[in-house]
Amino acid sequence: MSWAERGITVAVGAVIEDRQGGVLLVKHVPQRGGFWQGKWICPGGRLEWGESIEDGIRREVREETNLEVALTHPLVPFERIESGLELHVIYIDYLARLESGELRVGDDVGEAIWVNKRDLWKRWDEMHQDTRRLLQIAGLLEEGANVDLGAIRS
Repeated sequence: MSWAERGITVAVGAVIEDRQGGVLLVKHVPQRGGFWQGKWICPGGRLEWGESIEDGIRREVREETNLEVALTHPLVPFERIESGLELHVIYIDYLARLESGELRVGDDVGEAIWVNKRDLWKRWDEMHQDTRRLLQIAGLLEEGANVDLGAIRS
């Protein structure tokens, strides 16, 4: 069976920074359900057939937040495999810079907040574990923040 037949998801997204040192986090509406439910995540979603990674990221950010971003640096991809949930996600993300638009959540996003990079650790327990890993890969966690970085390496 191919990866598509088995249901492997290629997820694309962005760690978006604004000019004031904030990082954008979103939370899906409760009706959506799913693996990321109830936790803060970075904007993103499923890559569509025939779509480039960069176009997919910009589309997902626009759909979820009404914002336009400039993709500045690709991040190291990683994956999540949960056999009990029949879930296999490959995450492909970029660092991005806010370019324009007014933050307005899309249909499947219920909340969106800007969190100062210095304060990301204060929301640590409210973030999805894959978002924690992504923020570590992006190098946005302050040295000495009171978080268990070992827990996100698994």
